[in-house]
Amino acid sequence: MITPRSRFGVLTPSSNTALEPLTSAMLAEVPGVSAHFSRFSVTEIALSQRALGQFDNTHVLAAAKLLADARVDVIGWSGTSAGWLGFDHDVALCQSIESETGIQATTSMLALNEIMAACQLREFGLVTPYTDDVQQCIMANYHAQGFSVVAEDHLSISENFAFAEVSEETLTAQVRRVAEQGAPAIVVSCTNLNSAQLVAQWEAELGVPVLDTTATVVWKMLRMTGHANTPITGWGRLMEGAL
Repeated sequence: MITPRSRFGVLTPSSNTALEPLTSAMLAEVPGVSAHFSRFSVTEIALSQRALGQFDNTHVLAAAKLLADARVDVIGWSGTSAGWLGFDHDVALCQSIESETGIQATTSMLALNEIMAACQLREFGLVTPYTDDVQQCIMANYHAQGFSVVAEDHLSISENFAFAEVSEETLTAQVRRVAEQGAPAIVVSCTNLNSAQLVAQWEAELGVPVLDTTATVVWKMLRMTGHANTPITGWGRLMEGAL
């Protein structure tokens, strides 16, 4: 039997060093699936006009068109910018990618919201490395969608490259603090954190589901290409199909 081949195109912030190895490691367990990456310039996460302008769809579409040259089967924006830009931004982005390339598209945040809706997770704790104003914006956008962020923890970092330098010990302390405040589920939102590989141990320790945005877009791309029934072990309940 020949295993069907699926090529995943992944849009990546230019200064990100975490999501590529993590995404490739997750997909290494799925026969016939490979990940291919295209970057566009992102160096700072902030609410200034310059920082927000990094996510102008013109820049993202140029990177998506390069992925189309590789004849990928799906394009995923592995990024969390819709958290502060508004979720409609990602909806419009996916529509533009599909219109420009003819390739189906998704994002980390749209996949996250789909998962939470399907699992009826209306309350959650939020862990990020972001600054206070970005964190507040994310929480406000979720509140507007009918969600309740019952606990949060952030690191007040704005340099995108620096997110990948956050230690496992710091990340674990953040997640524990949010869990201690009674969060029934925890969202780790930032695709330049080296966190996805820690989800299984956090869930085992804390007894609540942990959703990592590097994993959510992979989860959705698998479903969009006919791999929904392929469990990926070692990356937490979501990827094992046990959420």
